[in-house]
Amino acid sequence: MFRDLVKPLVLAGVLLTLAESVSAGPGSMFYCCTDANGKYVCGDILPQSCYGRGYRELGANGRTLREIGPPLTVEQRAQRAADEETRRQEEISHKEQQLKDQVLLDTYVSLEDIESLRKRALDSARKYINDAEARITEIKGIRKKFEDEAEFYKTKIMPPEIEKGLSNTAFEIRAQESIIESKKKEIVTLEAKYDDDRQRFLELQRKTTSAKKPQNNTIKPQGTIKPQ
Repeated sequence: MFRDLVKPLVLAGVLLTLAESVSAGPGSMFYCCTDANGKYVCGDILPQSCYGRGYRELGANGRTLREIGPPLTVEQRAQRAADEETRRQEEISHKEQQLKDQVLLDTYVSLEDIESLRKRALDSARKYINDAEARITEIKGIRKKFEDEAEFYKTKIMPPEIEKGLSNTAFEIRAQESIIESKKKEIVTLEAKYDDDRQRFLELQRKTTSAKKPQNNTIKPQGTIKPQ
């Protein structure tokens, strides 16, 4: 208990001494800290023993105006920078998600809209696949003619038009196969996209419904008072 009384008494004594020695105007301030030896020191300018330590700014009436913590260590500065970067990235992600959610709500009115657009996109991709497969069948028929003609020139010099026909048809078949492969990957991507859109749309609907749902704050009676 004695120790608890000492610190306020020391502070009061320090302030009294400062008040007597300094002509304190309306805007005067004092700076106080606990030095390396555990002593409470104050001054109308920051005492040298307070350098590199936390201190308090006090008004002329002795009231604390603000507290300044000690300088951060290298590790603390690095941690603070990392924390600030994390918060910044979280804010960016939050804003991006808000924008995506708004676009989603502007695009779809209902789950039926999602499924309708899914079907339209998938039908378009499948049509490309069907058209490419039909074209490959057609090209193979043309190529068969060049292959049959090439049989007569196994031991002879093949005419340029036959070589060109075989080369062109082989190239076009590969091109159509590339279209098919690309569209099959697109279908997988589209399915995943509309699945995600559907799930997020349902989540936003639940949040909206929950926000609009009125809360029941009615206080139930504890009992019935019988008339005497």
